[in-house]
Amino acid sequence: MNRIAFIGGGNMATALIAGLIRHGAQPGGIAVAEPRAEALHELSREYGVATYTDNLDAAKGASILVLAVKPQMLAEVCRGLRPAVQKYRPLVISIAAGIRVHQIERWLDTTLPVVRCMPNTPAMYGAGATALYANARVSAPQRAEAQHVLDAAGLTVWVPEEEQLDVVTALSGSGPAYFFLMVEALENAAFSHGLSRETARALAVQTAFGAGHMLVESGESAATLRQRVTSPHGTTQAALDSFRGDHFNEIVARAVDAARRRGIELSEDMESKT
Repeated sequence: MNRIAFIGGGNMATALIAGLIRHGAQPGGIAVAEPRAEALHELSREYGVATYTDNLDAAKGASILVLAVKPQMLAEVCRGLRPAVQKYRPLVISIAAGIRVHQIERWLDTTLPVVRCMPNTPAMYGAGATALYANARVSAPQRAEAQHVLDAAGLTVWVPEEEQLDVVTALSGSGPAYFFLMVEALENAAFSHGLSRETARALAVQTAFGAGHMLVESGESAATLRQRVTSPHGTTQAALDSFRGDHFNEIVARAVDAARRRGIELSEDMESKT
């Protein structure tokens, strides 16, 4: 992989940089632009990458440009990067939530290859789930390069239509919060029945971790594993019947749809402001 420049040095960019280096990338081939001096110092000290306060300096000569700034800042950042991208023609990878490919094309250059990604916060631990969408100008080798960058943070999948990223946002983007809520509810329920707060938390957290590990390692579907741990007329069956009585599936479906629709609204609002 040639020179890769990150515009923005926040948590997600740091996670990707750490993962790339962990997978063999050379620090000398990675540049980061970030206005916060403290963050730049930490990136340089921890990973040995080149750091800049000026976006154009970081983007100079880059074959891959990762846009890792807040969505509301992206229009201004892209317009400032135009001289570099028009000269060096990099593959552009955006991890800015809600910003559409056509917006990036308009702000930078309509002839650039652009990949839009939707990662999630577990990427900071190398356990992320990221969906990618490429415009028509992304070549097969560039798709492989983009996947290599995001593979550093965990699982990657490609979607054929950009609109599907709204569903991804509601599923894996917001999904960790749903599981945190479930673990929080389990902890509170156990505490209300007499367990200490520390014991309830430890058991709830480990149960969530163990269940997730089973899903990954077994290769079985969630439905199959659920059925295997559910004995007829047993304790698990009683709990699941309670969930069904409260229309658990419908609750989750409405929540995911609410997140999906809100993602569309935020994107449309961003479009109207730029």
